[in-house]
Order: sequence, then C-alpha cells, then structure tokens
Amino acid sequence: MSAEMELFYEKQGKLLIKNLQSRHFEAYYCHTRQEALETALSLIPEGSSVGWGGAISAQQIGLMDALKAGNYRTIDRDTVEDRDAAMHACLNADVFLTGANALSLDGQMVNIDGTGNRVAAIAYGPKSVIVIAGMNKVAPTLQDAISRARNVAAPLNQQRFLLDAPCSHTASCSDCKSIGCICNQILITRHCREGRIKFVLVGEELGF
Repeated sequence: MSAEMELFYEKQGKLLIKNLQSRHFEAYYCHTRQEALETALSLIPEGSSVGWGGAISAQQIGLMDALKAGNYRTIDRDTVEDRDAAMHACLNADVFLTGANALSLDGQMVNIDGTGNRVAAIAYGPKSVIVIAGMNKVAPTLQDAISRARNVAAPLNQQRFLLDAPCSHTASCSDCKSIGCICNQILITRHCREGRIKFVLVGEELGF
C-alpha cells in the first residue's frame, strides 16, 4: 500500500472513530492486521463463548485461529454436524464476531444477509459484538454505503457461494427475487446502547 493511501486511511479513520463514538459505539483504529488482532483479543475475555458469521475480515487478521488456539469456547458452524444449531447458539454467545458490508463516514453500518443469522446477532442476542472492518468498506454517505453493500459486497460474496441468482453470473446486482438471493435482509445499525457493539477498524483492505 502506498504511503498516501496509508495516510488517507488514517485521517479518514480518525473522523470515522469520532463519529462512531458519537453514536455510543466503542471504536478503535489499527494500522495493521497484527495490531487489529491484538486489539480484538483484548476485547474478548478468556473463557468467553465466541461465535461468528460471515466474518472474512476477522479470518484475514488471524482472529479465528487465535481464538481456537486460546482459552475460549468457540462456536464454529463450519466444523460441526448441525450447522443450524451452531448458528442459533451464536445468538446466545458472550461475543459475536462479524464484518461490515459497508460503513458510512458518519458512523452507520450496513449489512446484507441471506439467511439472517448474522444480522440477527448484530441486532440482538450476544452480549458483545465485535466488528472487524478494513477501511476499504468506508463510503461517504449512508446511501453510498447501502449502494456498496448491494452492488459490491453482495455480488463479491456471491462468487463464494455461486447460488442460483443473477449476480452469480453477472457480478452485478439486478435487484432479484431469485431463490439463491443473498440480499434477503438489509440491516442499518445507526446507534448503540451501552457500548455493546465495538468496531476494530483496520488501515488495510479486508474482506469484500
């Protein structure tokens, strides 16, 4: 990454941190993935039950591997036979990890979900929600953030799943009603009570 981009992300990150805090979120800016990993782990008490859903950014900073190797009770839907039961268990976890499909510079988060387990956990359930987000997720306004989630994040994620939906083939949103649509729920998180949701912003490109 160029020095100019690093400086851009850092300055934009400071503004975003301020705006997130004004909405009563906890927020931290980290220059590197390693710094983000250390910060995220400091927010998770040992012995906690920890679940996640669609958290590519958390994987990319090594958070899942660190949790599995440490003194934590992880709920990993991809390593158990009953995936649906694991997703329900995440709703009662001490800590839930997620990424963000987009963030507006004024401090609002947009997430799109197919099954709904991820947006459900963000909205209610786990005692603490930790959002790992690269600065590439930041958009100027809320409408821009919604557009990013629908026109960038969702088609990119669909390339992982390749379900029966138009964007699987075109990589472009067609506002479909297909059986394989992964844009079934759109959640805007604009405010937080008692610091339940915590943001770890990373000055790198992470996730989709």
